[in-house]
Amino acid sequence: MTDAALMDLLREGLWTSLVVSLPILTAALVVGLAVGLLQALTSVQEMTLTFVPKLGAILVVFWISMDYSGRMLLTLWEGQILPSIVGS
Repeated sequence: MTDAALMDLLREGLWTSLVVSLPILTAALVVGLAVGLLQALTSVQEMTLTFVPKLGAILVVFWISMDYSGRMLLTLWEGQILPSIVGS
C-alpha cells in the first residue's frame, strides 16, 4: 500500500466518521442548549437535569439515522478497507 492510498483511506474513514456522528452530536448540542436555556430562565441549577433529555434525543436520532449510518459504514468497508486488505 502506498502512502497516497493510505492517506486516501484515512481521509475517507475520517469523513465517514464525521458524517455518521454529526446527527447525534447535533441533537446533543441542541437539546443541551435548550435545557441550559430553560435552566437559566427558571434558576434550576441541577447538573443531572441535562443528562436524561440528551440521552433520549441521542437515542432517537441514533434510531432514526441507524440505516443511513450502517449503509455508509458498509460502503466504506466494502469499497475502501476490504480491497486494501485483500490487495486488489
